[in-house]
Amino acid sequence: MAHSIAENLMNILKGKGYYAISIALVLLAILLFVFVVEKRKMTLRNIVLIAVLVSLAVAGRLVFFMLPQFKPCAAIVIIAGIMLGKEAGVLTGMLTAFVSNFFFGQGPWTPWQMVGFGAVGLVAALVFRGNILKTKKTENKILLSVFGFVVTVIVYGLIVDTGSVFMMLDKPTIAGALSIYGAGVIFNITHGVATAVFLWLLANPLMKKIERVVNKYMA
Repeated sequence: MAHSIAENLMNILKGKGYYAISIALVLLAILLFVFVVEKRKMTLRNIVLIAVLVSLAVAGRLVFFMLPQFKPCAAIVIIAGIMLGKEAGVLTGMLTAFVSNFFFGQGPWTPWQMVGFGAVGLVAALVFRGNILKTKKTENKILLSVFGFVVTVIVYGLIVDTGSVFMMLDKPTIAGALSIYGAGVIFNITHGVATAVFLWLLANPLMKKIERVVNKYMA
């Protein structure tokens, strides 16, 4: 019995490894979601603010659907992480990918995107949380835009491209993986440029509005 179960599991991993890995990532994302909510003990106001940011990110992805990879999602996730902390950054990123894919199509790529955007929000919170970036100083906007470009290309791009390796190759090889990573470079750079542009345009007004809401209703 045990041998049969193990043999079936090995066949699944050999034939359709991306399904098993994607399912594992979905479970991990759900567990992370539950853990964050339980640890943070979020109030209704926290949840509503995160829901608004997710809605903005999803709407932005829909509005720019004609421009591949040129979306404001990562920029909004970064702002959420900076202004509201790592828990909110992770949740905003994960939910943005999950909800927006109801319009763009769910699939084994969804959990990879969820983890990718969640990681972007987490890194933004860890790097900038508590620092003053809510000013119109040009150097701050440049710093944030450069950061957005780098974290989108390296963190999100690497995670999603790794997902593509498992989804596109039955038997991943170094040569096959390198070809997929190489093919993704132009898309990741485009996504990074979009994130930098949208951070330059949206960071200051959106941060001020979030700060106003936090000071008025959550202080």
